[in-house]
Amino acid sequence: MSMPHLAESRFAPLGLALVEGSQAANAQPARPRSTPARRADGLEMLMGAASATRRRVRRGEYLYRYGDSFHALFGIRAGSFKSVLLTEDGREQVTGFHLGGEVLGVDGIGLDVHAGDAVALEDSEVVEIPFAELDALAARDAALQRELFRMLSAEIQRERALMLLLGSMRAEERLAAFLIDLSQRMAARGFSASCFVLRMTREEIGSMLGLKLETVSRILSRFQAEGLIHVRNREIAIVSLPSLRAVIGRNDTRREAR
Repeated sequence: MSMPHLAESRFAPLGLALVEGSQAANAQPARPRSTPARRADGLEMLMGAASATRRRVRRGEYLYRYGDSFHALFGIRAGSFKSVLLTEDGREQVTGFHLGGEVLGVDGIGLDVHAGDAVALEDSEVVEIPFAELDALAARDAALQRELFRMLSAEIQRERALMLLLGSMRAEERLAAFLIDLSQRMAARGFSASCFVLRMTREEIGSMLGLKLETVSRILSRFQAEGLIHVRNREIAIVSLPSLRAVIGRNDTRREAR
């Protein structure tokens, strides 16, 4: 099965802490390598154009809730978040993970209300950028307007990629795609593409990928047994990225329960 370029389609943003090193067991917090390609540039453009207010959000606290009036975009300066919806029976459905350098709140631009909740996965800091001011400035600044359009386009692409992942991929393909996307996004930000510490739980990963907790754990263990990754609690090191890519589209008679 053919697979779209993950760097372009970008599955839901993933919230995590970053570590350097070849072995996750000895992982320490990473220092980003300098690179002009870091996607934080878009956030810096928005902050430079409009007045921005810093705001701290503790782990488990809501940045905004479903139905809240939309008034601002939120740039993540530190930490990570998850976006969630509640199903009709009250269960939490994770729809994305977001980390430093990314912008939250784009979902509210069209309806003037937020379409879901944003919850901090760890103690975090955001900058609140008033959208009315940003919108007025964008009308006079073509570069700023293009950046806003880029963010809206990325949100549409994210939703399409997630629909593809949930609708046409087997369980192991979903988890492989998740890890590959994560690796590529880390490299684009100047961090290690092979070692990271997840801030979300396996249950939350399963919620986003449409998989049961047991399935996520079982596939991670299989990937480790096959020499694709090394797992230690929430610490993950990708041992063979080419082999992990080969999981997508390979014929496998095993069928995992979702």
